[in-house]
Amino acid sequence: MKHANAVRRLAALAAGLAIAVAAHAQPDPWSESYRLESIGRYAEAQAQIAPFATRQPVHEFALIRSAWLTYLQGRYAEAEALYRRSLELNPRSIEAALGVMLPQMAQYRWADAIKTGRKVLADSPWNYTAHVRIMVCEEATSRWTELAKHAAEVSARYPTDATLLVYWARAESALHNVRKARELYAQVLERVPGHAEATKYLSAAQ
Repeated sequence: MKHANAVRRLAALAAGLAIAVAAHAQPDPWSESYRLESIGRYAEAQAQIAPFATRQPVHEFALIRSAWLTYLQGRYAEAEALYRRSLELNPRSIEAALGVMLPQMAQYRWADAIKTGRKVLADSPWNYTAHVRIMVCEEATSRWTELAKHAAEVSARYPTDATLLVYWARAESALHNVRKARELYAQVLERVPGHAEATKYLSAAQ
């Protein structure tokens, strides 16, 4: 009897080990997708979730993630199309609308990206990501007065954020408002001690 129990225990242990080995050999596709993304293998990461992104009914998250991985591969037109398809599926998706901005910005379509960002702000007036991406576009097109006003307005809503202050400081510097730029970069250093850009500007402006 004892021998039989021991045999059963050994069999159960072997079965458990076999299951563990099988699980290790065939990782969850989502986990594997994230792992591959983390090492820069974006096409393979996308392939892991492709069955989810193409099935019916549409898997919204898989579609948005596929759009992101397509963007990382530099396939900007395809990425934008996927983000727009996600928006058709869920017109309320702020994430998908923000995603549309990424390939537009990557292709230097600044006006299009600003337009898309403003549509986001129509639904979510103080969406941080939309504002920052619009600021990137304003900087890229040297809209310094507009950028200074924009960054100041958003910074009032996010007073601890250093990124907004950096954009504001860049705009003031471009407008030759050195005193204001120095003041803003000093505030950046309060939030991010050792910030390279702020340190460099304040050292040069002495």
